[in-house]
Amino acid sequence: MKTIQLGTSDLLATEIGLGLMRLSEKSPIEAEAIIQNALDLEVNLFDHADIYGGGKSEEVFRDAFKRVSAKREDILLQSKCGIRKGFFDFSKEHIVSSTEGILKRLDTDYLDILLLHRPDALVEPEEVAEAFTKLKQQGKVKYFGVSNHHPLQIELLKKYLKEDLIINQVQFSLMHTPMIDFGLNVNMATVNGQNRDHAIIDYARINNITLQAWSPFQYGLIKGTFLNNPDFPEINHALNEMAEEKGITNTTLATAWILRHPAKIQPIVGTMSPDRLKQIAEASNVTLTREEWYKLYQKAGNVLP
Repeated sequence: MKTIQLGTSDLLATEIGLGLMRLSEKSPIEAEAIIQNALDLEVNLFDHADIYGGGKSEEVFRDAFKRVSAKREDILLQSKCGIRKGFFDFSKEHIVSSTEGILKRLDTDYLDILLLHRPDALVEPEEVAEAFTKLKQQGKVKYFGVSNHHPLQIELLKKYLKEDLIINQVQFSLMHTPMIDFGLNVNMATVNGQNRDHAIIDYARINNITLQAWSPFQYGLIKGTFLNNPDFPEINHALNEMAEEKGITNTTLATAWILRHPAKIQPIVGTMSPDRLKQIAEASNVTLTREEWYKLYQKAGNVLP
């Protein structure tokens, strides 16, 4: 599988990462098979969060990883913190204690990347900076990033941070494209012309921040997949027709559509199916033409200005 450089770091990650939100639901044998399959497909980035399964997903991963064919230094471990029951918390105390809990559950000395999960309206960036510096100096976290943040929120953090923010993980799929829509409908009084994110893609490209796409096959806010969904006949017909021409599956094609963007957006896929992950991984070898990319974008219900 092809690799990309994550932000300004020296980390080389596979184009596709595996999200492990649902790993807590799997048995030890199933979890081992899922992780080994990902390794066999050359996936090297594994995405966690302290809230996934209430922390159990990290524990299941820890136990399963001890039985697979890779070593800690062969993979990139990423986790997220900041979401608590009923509120968000970017306090120094919570960031540090959450990270220590993550390390304990994963049974590792360090995280390659720690992300702040969702924006905290009460964020005090000085505290975030203190937490990051402490974790960096202790060797517990190599690099930092955010999730679901817009550019001005990142700029506020950067004003105080000593460390670069190398990642912003955001929702993005063929059926969730506000980041694309706004950029195409500049100064237009249309729904797609609304500025919902302060130009996340352009900001990321200018500042060498890697965008990671969560829920790359979902529509809405985790409402379900649009693939093979009868509620979306036009995009599925277009995907199936183009996929058949290329000799691939619609899953592979929907992934390739994301990878085609020159921002080098990295899909973080949450599938626990070995066969489905294989289909997704095949997208690394598929390149869409500009015409094909725009065709699928329009078949997803978007109108070019």
